[in-house]
This record gives sequence, C-alpha cells and structure tokens, in this order.
Amino acid sequence: SIGSELCRQILEFSPKRVVAVDVSESGLYEFQAHLSLQGKSDRLRIRVADVKDENEMAELFDKHRPNVVFHAAAYKHVPLMEEHPRFALLTNVFGTLSVGRAASAVGAERFVFISTDKAVSPSSVMGATKMLGEKVVAALAAEVEHTHFTAVRFGNVLASRGSVAPLFERQIKSGGPVTITHPEMTRFFMTLPEAVRLVIQAAALTGGGDLFMLDMGERIRILHLAERMIRLRGLRPEVDIPIVFTGLRPGEKLHEQLLDTQERREPTQHPRVYRVLDQRAAAPVEKLAELTDWLHGMQHLPEAELAATLRQYTQ
Repeated sequence: SIGSELCRQILEFSPKRVVAVDVSESGLYEFQAHLSLQGKSDRLRIRVADVKDENEMAELFDKHRPNVVFHAAAYKHVPLMEEHPRFALLTNVFGTLSVGRAASAVGAERFVFISTDKAVSPSSVMGATKMLGEKVVAALAAEVEHTHFTAVRFGNVLASRGSVAPLFERQIKSGGPVTITHPEMTRFFMTLPEAVRLVIQAAALTGGGDLFMLDMGERIRILHLAERMIRLRGLRPEVDIPIVFTGLRPGEKLHEQLLDTQERREPTQHPRVYRVLDQRAAAPVEKLAELTDWLHGMQHLPEAELAATLRQYTQ
C-alpha cells in the first residue's frame, strides 16, 4: 500500500521514470492497470523481483540506476511472523541489506527505509526485524558517503493492507461481530496519502544517517475506532453490531510507541517530521561487517531458536 501510494505521488512530480518493484505479480498488474486507466502509466515501469536476491537487485539497479530509492518491502503481520521468523529475517533484514547495497553500488543519491513503531522496544519477531533493518540502514550510512541512507518510522496507516479499518468495514458489512483483541488497546493512525507525503518530505530533508519519525498525533483506542465506524453506518455498537474481545495475539503490545526510553526527538524544517536522536552517551553505530556476520550466523538456526535469538537481541 505504501509503495503504490509512493509511486502515485512521485509520478505527480513528473520524474523521468518510476520503477515499481514487487515480488507480487498480481499487485503490480493491478497497480499498472489502475494507472493506465487514469493515463498516468507512461513514466511507470514495473518489475517482478525479490529483494532477497542480491544478484537480481544488482542487475535491476544497474539497468535503471535510480537517483532515489524508497524501500517499503517487508513482511508486517505480527502474529504470522511469530510463526515464520526466518521469512521475516530474510525479507525485512537481508532484503534491506540487499537493496541498500545495490543502491550504493550504482551511486543512488538517497535511500529511504520505511520503518515502524513496532521497531521500538520490540515484543515481536516482526518488530525485531524492523529494528534490525534500522540498524542495517544506519551501518550503511556510516560507511557510504555518496548515498544518503535514512529511515522513517511511523505507526499504522489507515486503509493499508493488513490495517484494522478495512477488516472492521468487512465485519460491519456482514453484520458483525467486530473483533478486537483488547478493550484498552491503542494505536497511532495516519491516512495513507498523508503518511507518504511526509515520507517524501523526510527524504528531501536528510543529509544521510538520519532516523526520522512522523508526528502521528495522539494514540487512538481501537475500541473507539470500531464504535465510530459502526455509528457512521447508522448502526449501534453492541445493539446492531456486537463487539467481541479475542485477547492479545503472540507478539502484540497493548500500546505502541515511536521513541524508546533512550531516544529523544528534535524538530526539523517540517513541523510534522522529527529527527530521532539516541541519548546514550556512547551509542556507536554497529560496523556493517560485524552486523552482517552476526545475521548470517543466525539465518540457519532452527525456527524456535531463531525467534528466541531475535527477541533476546532486542532486549
């Protein structure tokens, strides 16, 4: 969802070319068909490719030689990644390393990694791999001068794939029940176009080595969101549409946060984009070689041991 919206908005700036890369052929086909109907696909190129394949990424980048790279490819469903930690590690971490190296090799000007609030003090495999993705980007930034590597961290995006809002809409339309994991659960929310506009702004602001966070406003209780959506349909919560609490799923938190206890934010030129700074007296960026050696040592661990190691690393 974020990748396709990035393409839509960037095409409005009349670039020479936008290359949309995804492992999902159906997603790319539907996206290209949608833009074709609007007469906006003449500058768009699509490519079915896997970010985990370093050779494929190198060939792709050598062919197109992009100036700016937005890396949004990731597995993001928390409970599923608890059961499939190897896929999370390979795509979210090694995929980031693969694309970052390919961007550097062709002299890309900027590389923007899409991160998440789940990378902050992560309680899940998915969050841990996104935290490691941030570390990979920081390590690349420390060793590569000609490409400005940066990461942008934000919370839930309404109407994106996997978002709770489309699920609630389907449940309400079918007559309920609406399922919520916990009555006190909260999340940060932002609309898809708004989030992408701010990501593009952050890309323009970076001088390399930055971690940005977007101003998401106040946390919203998921229960209140569900009740509001029910009422917008002219229905009554718990009368016309039942609400059922199912319990927290593996890896889920009641409340997410955009900063951990050792981080602080500072303003940038844009009022809704903040730079994240580590407050620890000595917080050196991990050497890329040391980080990749450790990652390669993990990828062949049994699934249960791999998941445990990821959680231990983040604590």
